[in-house]
Amino acid sequence: MTSASEQDEIDHGARLGFSRGLVVQELGQDGDVDDSLRESVEEAVGESLVGEDHQGTVDVVLLWFRQGDGDLVDILTEAADPLSADGHIWVLTPKTGKPGHVEPGEIGEAAPAAGLSQTGTVPAGAWTASRLVRPKVSSRPTEQWGTSSV
Repeated sequence: MTSASEQDEIDHGARLGFSRGLVVQELGQDGDVDDSLRESVEEAVGESLVGEDHQGTVDVVLLWFRQGDGDLVDILTEAADPLSADGHIWVLTPKTGKPGHVEPGEIGEAAPAAGLSQTGTVPAGAWTASRLVRPKVSSRPTEQWGTSSV
């Protein structure tokens, strides 16, 4: 088990899979966010995080979400709009016992309703990070109905 000081030293940007060149959109930023986590992500990608007013495609959405922030399905649906084909969303929620804590089941229920799948959860300082992706579409050819020649 890591101590609190060791938790502060973890490179969350690398741990969450951020790498140079990714465009990361940040949503839900407020005074309670983990600035060291944000800085770690910016260092990993080599750029500042873009805000909700960003007009282009993004590779990752970093969504800070707390109990009372609104309807999670609606927020996830909107957050997924600018994602690239292989993009994903990290939903960051306060850990158990912290103000604004969100039960893990809420994310698990909201993700499919927003057209997403949850692929994992990892600790990120005083926050819990849940990774959401669009389900993979089968590349199997579809059968054409009513096109046979008789």
